[in-house]
Amino acid sequence: MSVSLYYCASRATPLTDAETAAVERIVAARTASFPYEDQESLYLYDGDEGRPDEVVAGSTKMPFDPGKVLPVLDHVLGSVTELRRVLPGADWRVHMDDLDVPWDETEGYAFPGMRGADLATDPGGP
Repeated sequence: MSVSLYYCASRATPLTDAETAAVERIVAARTASFPYEDQESLYLYDGDEGRPDEVVAGSTKMPFDPGKVLPVLDHVLGSVTELRRVLPGADWRVHMDDLDVPWDETEGYAFPGMRGADLATDPGGP
């Protein structure tokens, strides 16, 4: 059984051209900096897959390797945090299956206690 992280932003107004470009820049940069070639990273759905008011939506399947879960989760939540910050006025929902991921204005998305530098690195390396 796999566990996935889901993320979506909804609002009444569609993305502007500038917001679309910002989302594309974030996705490209975060994909390029993802630490594992063999794992799923940030993945955004095509615009026609969700509800009409969804401006961004996607999911990431978590790795089966326990040593890679926290680094992947930290990287993807960092990506979603960046996306949220460039899309003002959107209503966000970020959750891992049935567990909502809390938002903090300063730190962004993270589960309590997961921001320790030693927790978000894979002891076996990338």
